[in-house]
Amino acid sequence: MKKLGYLLLVCCSLLLMSGCGAHQRLGTGQKTLIVGLDDSFVPMGFQTPGGRLSGFDIDLAQAAGKVMKRKIVFQTIDWSMKETELRNGTIDLIWNGYTKTPERQKKVAFSQTYLQNRQVMVVPRSLKITRLKQLQNKTVGVQSASTGYFDVMQEPKVLKDFIKDQRPVQYDNIQQGMLDLQSGRIQGFLIDGVFARYYLKQGHLNNKYRVITSPFPPDKFAVGINRHNLALQRQVREALDQLKRSGELQKIQQKWFGTTMEQ
Repeated sequence: MKKLGYLLLVCCSLLLMSGCGAHQRLGTGQKTLIVGLDDSFVPMGFQTPGGRLSGFDIDLAQAAGKVMKRKIVFQTIDWSMKETELRNGTIDLIWNGYTKTPERQKKVAFSQTYLQNRQVMVVPRSLKITRLKQLQNKTVGVQSASTGYFDVMQEPKVLKDFIKDQRPVQYDNIQQGMLDLQSGRIQGFLIDGVFARYYLKQGHLNNKYRVITSPFPPDKFAVGINRHNLALQRQVREALDQLKRSGELQKIQQKWFGTTMEQ
């Protein structure tokens, strides 16, 4: 009986050790951190035509991993299940243009804000427009069902009440809106700031278009972390602070947006 008890004890110990090893490989242990993302969010984290992950958040997460001395592994997830994945430990971080909201803060611990995404108005420099009020009686476009569209409709005094027809022209996608802006069919196009700056930089269009920041409430991008993992919360926050102090955060912003942006 003693031998049998000893064997059972050894087997149980091995199973526990095996379980701990698996836990560490998932990233909540020591070295590896698994970052969950939606790999279609340009320019934050997306797959290139060649199948390589790229984006602002990809670069920033990798830079933070170097500071923390942790290996970063990216895992594409069902974005609607991100908080569940984090709670279950299948990912360690949500890092993909993840907006900090009061509702999400009930489920997830957040790092400090590392980037603010505001709705911005893109206008041709030739029109000499520098303020939203100068779009009086002008035709303005917005992407259908976007944050920008809902902002325009919910806060009419900011823009809707004084543009032409008191209603923006809606587009299925940003490319269509930008084509109409280039052809002069609209005089302004309201879109996400992170995408606007990326689009203009990639297209070498900054000399032709001006970006005007709107007063609509910003989306505050932060890293989502398990609420019970206090050590990891501290590591991520300290890493982001260090990247900001060293200027690395600003370099990554310049790379992707051609300018530094609000934090």
